[in-house]
Amino acid sequence: MKSFQWIYEHVQAHYPDQDVEALLPVAKSELELVQVTDDRLFSDMMRRVFRAGLKHSLVDSKWPAFEQAFFGFDPEKVSLMSDEQLENLMQNDQLIRHWGKIKATRVNALMVTDLASKHGSFAQLVAHWPVEDIIGLWDLLKKQGQQLGGNSGSYFLRMIGKDTFILTDDVVAGLKAQGIIEKKPTAKRDLKLVQECFNQWREESGRPMCQISRLLSHTVGW
Repeated sequence: MKSFQWIYEHVQAHYPDQDVEALLPVAKSELELVQVTDDRLFSDMMRRVFRAGLKHSLVDSKWPAFEQAFFGFDPEKVSLMSDEQLENLMQNDQLIRHWGKIKATRVNALMVTDLASKHGSFAQLVAHWPVEDIIGLWDLLKKQGQQLGGNSGSYFLRMIGKDTFILTDDVVAGLKAQGIIEKKPTAKRDLKLVQECFNQWREESGRPMCQISRLLSHTVGW
């Protein structure tokens, strides 16, 4: 396993005329995340779900209609939507009429309201979740929600500014090149190995995992 310094210098060497720092995402602080209302987090969660497999610009252009159809993504209101209300949305041509994802919206609203009742707000749970176990938060979203498996959970967290690495193809290739894993990690054992690796790089560098993840993705393909 290479050091973080090796990763950074490797990327610098391939971008000699570019400010490497400009390539990197910025994570929000816990205080910033706590102040985000749950309806905004829920809206971003579902926007990520509907983006999966589609052009982001297409989904984003339709999002005002989604906001209207789902009561501004108030999780309590959406959690009380009837089957008939959800079915009626399949006739709304302003929406992306994917039945599985429309149904998942109510399921995920129930998850958000349940977690909010236990932690004060969904935002507090997300904000205070330790990045040293970010795979645990991925697992929670996957198990208690719907359509949040694969990379959807981590992409959602990146969207809202929660610090996380993302197992994109390039990041996985970077991890393989360093001998940390042999294939895309899905088993808990392999995910734990990746988490430990990112924890070490984070300790070495003092940088957020989102930046380490982005840098690692730029070490492959040369």
